[in-house]
Amino acid sequence: MGRGKIEIKKIENLNSRQVTFSKRRNGLLKKAKELSVLCDAEVAVIIFSSTGKLYEFSNTSMEHTLSRYSKGAESDSAEQPIDVPPTDVMAVEPDTNLLMEEITKLRSAYLRMMGKELDGLSLKELQQLENQLSEGMQSVKDKKEQVLVEQLRKSRIQEQKAMLENEVLRKQLEEIQNKTKSQFLEFSSLDRTFSKNGSKSLFNCASEENDLSDTSLQLGLWSPEESIEDGTLQRLRESSGFTLTF
Repeated sequence: MGRGKIEIKKIENLNSRQVTFSKRRNGLLKKAKELSVLCDAEVAVIIFSSTGKLYEFSNTSMEHTLSRYSKGAESDSAEQPIDVPPTDVMAVEPDTNLLMEEITKLRSAYLRMMGKELDGLSLKELQQLENQLSEGMQSVKDKKEQVLVEQLRKSRIQEQKAMLENEVLRKQLEEIQNKTKSQFLEFSSLDRTFSKNGSKSLFNCASEENDLSDTSLQLGLWSPEESIEDGTLQRLRESSGFTLTF
């Protein structure tokens, strides 16, 4: 039983398109190699994927083959009428069409991810789109939880650091208060000692003054008519320390 005929049109499913591209690219390169060996032909193949990746094959040298192609294209263009576009312009036009097609495809995929332009999608394609959105939402949730956990961890570290700093400041304050209290007690003790010694000194000074007052000589007036012996007068002078003048 033969295989059914495959309709040649663009494959809408991205995964299926990539698988088909990989298989057919390998088959094309294999056929090009076989053609160059079987027919002794110079063969070069250049392939650009839809994502812009380059694949190439040449049985001789790509530069040599392109140089031969350029020379042949120049000779052919000389024989073409004036109104025919140059070969390089014709080669650029397919690339522009491919780029426009790629832009349209990306825009359509973006709108579908936003829940727009869903008309024309089959049940399978809608299911695939739903799975993609679910996976995307789960990735966003996981990333959000990761960010929240990291922020919580940093907050706890800052909180512990603040608690340690407060504990250090509290201990320093207690040390300052204890030191101040100790200095105050020492000062009070010295003040009481000084007061006690000062009172004692004042008492001693007062006693000494009383003793001096008791031993001081009370002098009176002497009558010139009184007769005083020279020895008695001399002893009075020595004991009192004063000089008496009559």
